[in-house]
Amino acid sequence: MSLFSIVRAGIGAALLCLAGTAANAAAERNPTNDDTYSQQEIVQKASDFFGATTEAVAKAVERVFAEKGRPNAYIVGREGSGAVGVGLRYGDGELYMKKTGNRTAKVYWQGPSVGFDIGGNASKTFTLVYNLPNTEAIYERFPGVEGSAYVVAGIGVNYQQNGRVILAPMRTGVGLRGGVNIGYLAYTKQRNVLPF
Repeated sequence: MSLFSIVRAGIGAALLCLAGTAANAAAERNPTNDDTYSQQEIVQKASDFFGATTEAVAKAVERVFAEKGRPNAYIVGREGSGAVGVGLRYGDGELYMKKTGNRTAKVYWQGPSVGFDIGGNASKTFTLVYNLPNTEAIYERFPGVEGSAYVVAGIGVNYQQNGRVILAPMRTGVGLRGGVNIGYLAYTKQRNVLPF
């Protein structure tokens, strides 16, 4: 085999590899293969859930996307909380995960908090979930710090994290609660009366 034939075969093999790599990269960018939600998808789902204007929800979602990127799951639910220095929060909802074809899993959450915090509220919650490997991984404790005031029809956002999994609950509801607190929420398969 001549040197020219070897070089030509090598160039042909390299071109085939490059074509395969380009095809794989295109498949990875294809939205049908993506296991995360786009900003537009989340804005629409959150607007429908909250019953709020798309513009109002879009501002909150845009901020979270700018800080955390695209989520691969979300939770829709309701919760109630109250505090006078020491607080409690209870809620329940449905977890949707894109790579499972939007099948749902029931989720309950409860947890204590302490801080300079007073008041109470009932909220609808739409929680963006990041880096969730499977639906079972949601059933953990997630610490977080909250320092937003709850006002009628306002949307508040805070972050909770356990390892690589990050939660970004967005809340809107009725009531008045102000101050800063620190605590955690335990996400479980069944409702627990004790918040620990």
